Amino acid sequence: MVSINIKFISLLLTVLLVSGCTRKFGTDSPAQRTYRDLTAAEISVVHSGEDFGLQLLKELNSPDGNLFISPLSVSMALGMTLNGADGETKSAMQKTLGFESLSEEEINSSYQSLISLLQSMDEKVVFQIANSIWSRLGFSVEPAFIDINQKYFGAAVRGLDFSSAAAPGTINAWASENTAGKIDKIIDSIDPETMMFLINAIYFNGDWTYEFDKEKTREALFFVSESDQVSCDLMNQQNEFAYLSRSDVQAIDLPYGNGQFSMLVLLPQPEVSIDDVVQNLSPQSINEILSDLAKAKGSLYLPKFKMRYDKSLNDVLASLGMAVAFSPLAADFTRINKDGGLYISNVTHYSYIDVDEQGTEASAVTVVEVVGTSIGSPSTGFVMRVDRPFLFLIRESHSNTVLFIGKIVNPNQ
Repeated sequence: MVSINIKFISLLLTVLLVSGCTRKFGTDSPAQRTYRDLTAAEISVVHSGEDFGLQLLKELNSPDGNLFISPLSVSMALGMTLNGADGETKSAMQKTLGFESLSEEEINSSYQSLISLLQSMDEKVVFQIANSIWSRLGFSVEPAFIDINQKYFGAAVRGLDFSSAAAPGTINAWASENTAGKIDKIIDSIDPETMMFLINAIYFNGDWTYEFDKEKTREALFFVSESDQVSCDLMNQQNEFAYLSRSDVQAIDLPYGNGQFSMLVLLPQPEVSIDDVVQNLSPQSINEILSDLAKAKGSLYLPKFKMRYDKSLNDVLASLGMAVAFSPLAADFTRINKDGGLYISNVTHYSYIDVDEQGTEASAVTVVEVVGTSIGSPSTGFVMRVDRPFLFLIRESHSNTVLFIGKIVNPNQ
């Protein structure tokens, strides 16, 4: 297995929400089920998350780096924290997340119902969401803050002796348990002024609806640039796919399990820069791609890759409008503790992904740390050879929620 260091956007709900059409293609149609319609508030949360996810992608993108994040994880961790914010801090966080027009009740109830919906979409795919709040022993937390996050986010709440040498290991064990051991260290040490950690973890494990044959996987070149090539393990499958080719990209949608979850792969045409594609991405452009996908027989070549990624999101979130939440002097989290003096010191994101012939395993953890200031062959159809930088999105088709977004520049990084 080739090891990859991908920079990714865990996209939102944190959701990179795509308003698109449900498409299911293959030699046999995946099992069809009927699901309830989303409420108006849920649709609004999904659509609001769209812009946040794409903004994260564009802010984190760099010309020569891989990227992998879960916007959904980032959004949920900040969503819990939002319940403790007030005044200008609350307004700024709502605006950054795209929730200005929604009430607190609408935001929280939509998160609650979407968590339930996403975890029950496909019995053949494992998708789990977990939330937790850890506070320093002796630190007074407003009961309403705890109650709201337990009710709507299902958050496990625990007081912990942060001064104990065992405290980081306790929190790390929770992260490991909720990511099937894939992300097992998120805390090295705890600052004496840290009062609280708010943590989201998500885990995805899905087999391709139509698996790749391991016997067809071959070592091949991956073209990082016109002058730089690396070796990778290139999988191959001939099938009928949901496929699109136009002047800027080739696109293919690969279903998991019964077809509710899928990976949308975007491969820029040889003369098109992947960074130009990233900058031109919008909810509308993604929806157009999804709507224009059509059945086509052809050959797909896709590299295996495996990577871990971690990134501080402080600067990115500040640039997106919530700088006040990081200010020791201006932040207002009096709905966590009425005496105030709290601010966010760090928002750190960790992610993992492994793509092979059988399917995809992915996980992400977002940690919000709150500190106190005083306290086939061409003849049989199309050929899509993903042997140069590409983008991918892992999404759920009924709610149109984007769970993860990735960019691969070099599968060996």
